[in-house]
Amino acid sequence: QAHMVESGGGLVQAGGSLRLSCAASGRTFRDYAMGWFRQAAGKEREYVAAISWNGDSTNYAGSVKGRFTISRDNAKDTVFLQMDSLKPEDTAVYYCAATLWGPATMTPSRYNYWGQGTQVTVSS
Repeated sequence: QAHMVESGGGLVQAGGSLRLSCAASGRTFRDYAMGWFRQAAGKEREYVAAISWNGDSTNYAGSVKGRFTISRDNAKDTVFLQMDSLKPEDTAVYYCAATLWGPATMTPSRYNYWGQGTQVTVSS
């Protein structure tokens, strides 16, 4: 059975950085685009970024573009999200997900596999 486990979340001050990781097991996701979503308390889940199966194409939400960087290591079935210049409004639970659609796919229902999430809290 496929599992995706996020790690790297925590508490950081505004302006700081965190690097999230998502490790897959149980199957390979090398032919899937991988994405990151986030959900703040009381809000809907929102798209953050995604990367194509081979890493050649990436896509970002406007709110994180220029601050966050998505990457992947297919040899380790792991995807990363480097988050710099963090803001209090970035506070949320961050989820990784896998889709057979391309990285521009922002609709959560088009992602087939999901991790359990990792909490990111940015203090002001």
